Amino acid sequence: MPNLKDIKNLLQNNRITDFVKLNKLSSRDIIEFTNRYTNWAGKLFQHIDIKHAARVFKFIRRNKQEIIIKSLPDEKAAELLNALQPDDRTAFLGMLPGSAVKELLKVLAPETRAETLKLLGYPEGSVGRLMTPDYISIKATNTVREVLDMIRLRGQVTDMLNFLFVVDDTGVLIDDINLKEFLIVDPSLPVEKLMDRQFLALSVNDAQTETIAIFKDNSRFALPVVNETGVLLGVVTADDVLRLAEKENTREFQRIGGSEALDEAYTSISFGHLVKKRAGWLVILFLGEMLTATAMGFFEGEISKAVVLALFIPLIISSGGNSGSQASSIIIRAMALGEIKFRDWFYVMRKEIFSGIVLGSVLGAVGFLRIILWQRFKFYNYGEHWLKIGLTVAFSLLGVVLWGTLSGSMLPILLKKLGADPAASSAPFVATLVDVTGLIIYFSVAVLILRGSLL
Repeated sequence: MPNLKDIKNLLQNNRITDFVKLNKLSSRDIIEFTNRYTNWAGKLFQHIDIKHAARVFKFIRRNKQEIIIKSLPDEKAAELLNALQPDDRTAFLGMLPGSAVKELLKVLAPETRAETLKLLGYPEGSVGRLMTPDYISIKATNTVREVLDMIRLRGQVTDMLNFLFVVDDTGVLIDDINLKEFLIVDPSLPVEKLMDRQFLALSVNDAQTETIAIFKDNSRFALPVVNETGVLLGVVTADDVLRLAEKENTREFQRIGGSEALDEAYTSISFGHLVKKRAGWLVILFLGEMLTATAMGFFEGEISKAVVLALFIPLIISSGGNSGSQASSIIIRAMALGEIKFRDWFYVMRKEIFSGIVLGSVLGAVGFLRIILWQRFKFYNYGEHWLKIGLTVAFSLLGVVLWGTLSGSMLPILLKKLGADPAASSAPFVATLVDVTGLIIYFSVAVLILRGSLL
């Protein structure tokens, strides 16, 4: 990779004779330069080939795209926007305020402006915003030779050549055919002979996030998009879905970790913005953990009578939190992939109850064995009631891990049913919930087993 600082110096010093070198930069180089030297990215885009610039532009983060467009001269900004693929252009304009969109629409070519306005008319987050109208449609009455001629004529204006889409006289989609089929048959053969009328299509008003699982399950490079009457409107390509999946996975991962999703790269985000994204969750979790202190205060009498119980509090609550976090992460992932729905809640609950019992029993046995070994080899003296203490820890771990597993699995499903984001039941949130309830379980078991001896 070239020295990015040297590129910056070249732009800064207006060494025009060396600008030809910029066209040799790879997409990765340009993206890296934009992330590191955002204020100079606009000038870089002025001096690279417009087709190359358009290909790279869609991979740049949205906030930096806006900076680049604003820093370009009007004619260069117009050239870049017109060179973008329709779906990429719509995605960029869709995140801007209305006043900015209005001004940028003025620089678009008339046909491009009409196309863009149509795509922007679909609801935000819908498949309509994600699709491109650049595709090749054919008729059943066309011959293979006519189709190949059409590809030679129009293939330069579309990136979507893997599949060709067959429509009737009203524009209704009736089939999709892999390009390979046209290359291995007699050119005089009519398209109808290649049709099986078996095809998969997306609805224009479907949620974008639903397309991720559809593409994954069907291993497609592209899928057609139709309206409620079946008329072909556009195509969604795999590269757009992959970027969407990356975005969604990043957002879910950050939320599971107990923070708001970051809108830009970690290396680019300001310190203040980074703190703002994390502070809210930390305050909420802190207030939740205060309930732990309240619960411990409620059992202050038991702790004062049997101080040894306090030794195992971190062990008990951390085990419950860990089991809850595990279950929550697994269920959120399964829901994101479409593996489970709300209707599967009983199946999930039954499965997690058995899992919780087994996992809790394993940890309980380990905890009990630890107390036996420490007492036997005199690493620590738990007193004459050490056996009851061991049983208290063992049964408490069973109960806490079972509860953690159950709550961690059920909470995301419940939130989804209520219309909330399942990722809001993040690992830290579940851990906080289990901390409080874990203490109650622990000391309740202690009272039952140790009553009449230590308590």
